[in-house]
Amino acid sequence: MHITARVDYAVRTLLELAAAGDAPAKAEGLAKSQQIPHKFLEAVLADLRRGGLVRSRRGPEGGYWLARPPGEISIADIIRTVEGPLASVRGERPEDIAYTGPAERLRDVWIAVRVNLRAVLEEVTLAEVVDDDLPAFVLELIADPGAWARREA
Repeated sequence: MHITARVDYAVRTLLELAAAGDAPAKAEGLAKSQQIPHKFLEAVLADLRRGGLVRSRRGPEGGYWLARPPGEISIADIIRTVEGPLASVRGERPEDIAYTGPAERLRDVWIAVRVNLRAVLEEVTLAEVVDDDLPAFVLELIADPGAWARREA
């Protein structure tokens, strides 16, 4: 899985907002605290607002804040809002792909990949990351030394 800058910035921004609680945060402050280019962040925040994950208010008392409690926003929600489906093959959903011959079962592999992505990304919420309270199954996954090993092509 390739995690784009857009997804990385969106997740980090929402983690900042989750940590801020109900207090609105200014885009400039969010950009500075996470070292995100301000113009890029503005575009990401617009996507997050359209996707219903953040609210905003203009003015001196304005800023951005989460539209839902951080325990109700999963990492998958954020990815889908800024990038679309978690797993796609050449821009198509895996279940819509058909292969023939020796590649016939490849669709099943892509669907299994999606299931595994969902298993983590739909279960981990902003609150769990901010509170340093990741689910036990995630901690088990990262406890495996192989999880940290780089594999070269």
